[in-house]
Amino acid sequence: MDQDLDAMLSRINHLTAGGDPGPANHPSEPGLPPRQPLPPGPPGPSDLEIDAVHQRTPGQPGPGGQPFPPGMPGAPMASGNPGGQPVPGMTPPPRAPMMPPPGAPMGQPFAGQPLPGQPFPGQPLPGQPIAPPQGQPGQPGIMRVNQPPAQQRGPGGMPLGVPGVPMPHAGGPPTGPLPAAPMSPAMAPPVTPKPAPPPEFLPKEPASLEEARLNDSQLEELVLKYLLVSGEASGSGISDQVKVPFSFIQDLLARLKYDQMIYFRDTAQMGDYVCSLTEKGRDRARGYANDCTYFGAAPVSLSDYCDSVKAQSLNHQNPTESDLKNAFSDLLVNPKMFLRLGSAMNSGRGMFLFGFPGNGKTSIAERVTRAFGEHIWIPRSIGVDGEIIRVFDPSQHTEAPLEDDDTIVSNHRVDKRWVRIERPTLIVGGELTMDNLELCINRDTGINEAPIQLKSNCGTLVIDDFGRQRMTTDELLNRWIVPLEKRYDFLNLPSGKKIQVPFDQLVVFSTNLEPKDLVDDAFLRRIPYKIEVENPTEAEFRELFKIMCPLMGFDHEQKAIDYLIAEHYKKVDRPFRCCQPRDLLLQVKNYCKYTQKPQVLSNENFDFAAGNYFSVM
Repeated sequence: MDQDLDAMLSRINHLTAGGDPGPANHPSEPGLPPRQPLPPGPPGPSDLEIDAVHQRTPGQPGPGGQPFPPGMPGAPMASGNPGGQPVPGMTPPPRAPMMPPPGAPMGQPFAGQPLPGQPFPGQPLPGQPIAPPQGQPGQPGIMRVNQPPAQQRGPGGMPLGVPGVPMPHAGGPPTGPLPAAPMSPAMAPPVTPKPAPPPEFLPKEPASLEEARLNDSQLEELVLKYLLVSGEASGSGISDQVKVPFSFIQDLLARLKYDQMIYFRDTAQMGDYVCSLTEKGRDRARGYANDCTYFGAAPVSLSDYCDSVKAQSLNHQNPTESDLKNAFSDLLVNPKMFLRLGSAMNSGRGMFLFGFPGNGKTSIAERVTRAFGEHIWIPRSIGVDGEIIRVFDPSQHTEAPLEDDDTIVSNHRVDKRWVRIERPTLIVGGELTMDNLELCINRDTGINEAPIQLKSNCGTLVIDDFGRQRMTTDELLNRWIVPLEKRYDFLNLPSGKKIQVPFDQLVVFSTNLEPKDLVDDAFLRRIPYKIEVENPTEAEFRELFKIMCPLMGFDHEQKAIDYLIAEHYKKVDRPFRCCQPRDLLLQVKNYCKYTQKPQVLSNENFDFAAGNYFSVM
């Protein structure tokens, strides 16, 4: 058996060298006929094939009990084809030249050399696993020579083709120690990119009624009611009224004329016509108006509105210290208050502002919204199963229309059913009732008015003088305990259907009373931040006078202010309040106007002002 094995190895090694010994060179094969010289053929089998034939692993002895020297032909290797010998019948992969050709300019990339930042041939990308050798059917453990270079590994586990790693030699092991491979840019650890901010929400003009989530009946109802009230209108005028593209109106008017609901009274510009109702059209319009008199902008679907609130949510806004300083630039706020306010505003949840009256709780609450994004988009109205919910309220919302040369207008056509407003801040006080928290339907018009929490979405809702409303705090607690926790609310339509709407605003409760005396722990848990607005220090009180004097038309007189603080504050142990410098200066100003005296700060003027202001305090 050993003789046969030695004969096979001897024959394979000789064939690899390209020679043919003839009969005299085959002592272990007596009687073989003489061989004719063979023409040069394909190279012999690789070391890995020999290893597979003998089923050896590294470290096993070879013929005669002697171990194979590492790297010698016939020595088993752990993986790959380090001998560089192709398997018969397979085309070896081409190797890219790593040396510049003669005459190539220095410092310039040449053929086969990777560009800066690209991986070298055979080098795996960062984070890419090295696939194990794949065997051919019937030949387990034999690697495909023409597999991707990234799966071939050299000595020491380094990928082939990396500069600094010498190619293995077929006739023996490499001499000398292996130099260390330099770090390639492609092998550098990946850097995790910062998450991109959400794109700005922009309602794009719909291309069809289906995209606008409208149907012909809804559009017909609005157009006929508008013509019933206006008497006549052009197609472009109707388009501006209901806020849909003119192409939608053209198709509808053609159908209404065919149905003898309208007739064309006159021509207008650009192929347009002036329309009026026929008697048949008036009858149908009156029937529509009996149910609901609304003929404004076409309604937006509830799902589109929910998507807009999610895209413009306060959770996407993270105001910083500089944002707060810009928002409160006209107020004197100490750094301690900035830290508390900043944390509460980044939470996007709710907060309690409590403390003595006159220290600026309402002023702080009014300016909180300024630290967030400036503008949002809201629909003029929402349509749900034929019901109209009016969202845009000119008394609560400040419209901020886009300029004609705005890049948004030049790059996109905006859906006119939406209106761009300043991020809302709604303030309600003692007049708040339970009816303000529900849909309010006008029985005469059939239009539903949105509640205050829906109008304040993506903004701030301030409940001022909390605890002094006509309803009890327990009623408000029971109504909002779930929305404050889940961030959504449920509203009841006049038809009896219940709909889910977003509850996404910063709710600020401002009160002069102690919060724990107003509500229980369950409600306080849902308002995570309780911030006390403390009395100003003497230094802050003096600074307020420096700020208010030029605004009220006074020259700052330090001696008069020292007299005021000594006589009317320290002497009677009266606490400072943030509102008092403004109020006292206003008292002095009105006193000087009446007496026709110079408007200056003096001891006499401050005595008069303090006597009026603190008479019952």
